[in-house]
Amino acid sequence: MNIKPKKSLGQNFLKTKEILDIVIQTANIKDKDIVLEIGPGKGALTEKLLEKAKEVIVVEKDNRLIEFLNEKFESDVKTKKLKIIEGDILDIDICEVLDTLQYKVVANIPYYITGQIIKKFLSEEKQPSDIVLMVQKEVAERIVDKPESILSLSVKVYGTPKYIKTVKAKHFSPQPKVDSAILLIKNISKNVFIENNIKENDFFDLVKAGFSHKRKYLLNNLETNWILMNKNKEKLKDILEKSDISLKIRAENLSLEDWINILKHNF
Repeated sequence: MNIKPKKSLGQNFLKTKEILDIVIQTANIKDKDIVLEIGPGKGALTEKLLEKAKEVIVVEKDNRLIEFLNEKFESDVKTKKLKIIEGDILDIDICEVLDTLQYKVVANIPYYITGQIIKKFLSEEKQPSDIVLMVQKEVAERIVDKPESILSLSVKVYGTPKYIKTVKAKHFSPQPKVDSAILLIKNISKNVFIENNIKENDFFDLVKAGFSHKRKYLLNNLETNWILMNKNKEKLKDILEKSDISLKIRAENLSLEDWINILKHNF
């Protein structure tokens, strides 16, 4: 079956065996693992996952590929080693799809929804233990490197991101206009919130307020945009001083620990 990638769905099929093998190695899949794959395309990565995992669940939005995948992996579907779900991953209730609390996400995802996918799985009630994604190279760098950003902090508060390998455009069909990277997020949990007795929503409200105007100092941004403060500048100064944070610092220069300390000293 000749299926041409849909540009509207951000489809760029990974085709190089060596790169597929590195993705599998990065995910460190064991024979007891349940793996969720997003956008399997023609099943190149799916095939590798099935060799290692106990069960693979794939979610594919393109209905043209559902029949193709069912035919290609007919025996695995019959034995229920592979479950094929048609739908948009952003609309699917993970609690309904998965019977287990232990699973991994491994995928070559559409780049235009990278942030949404990462947010969905990190904030899920049923979080994966590890996530391995093929993402745009610049996005992976922003997540892992400093200075910090809303995106990098949104990942690091849940897990540990690691830049595994740059993947050139030539390894995809059709070739994207940008290079890609294999990104690993491991040790995923909500322990930071639990151990520090802070709410997820409060953390993200604080970070968004801190980054609201990039060129302004953190103090000024929080005074005007942090809803928990009600423009109380003196209390803000006191919180920053107790957290050992300079009054003349910008949001990008704060560590994850600094943001947590601000919240802890506000209550």
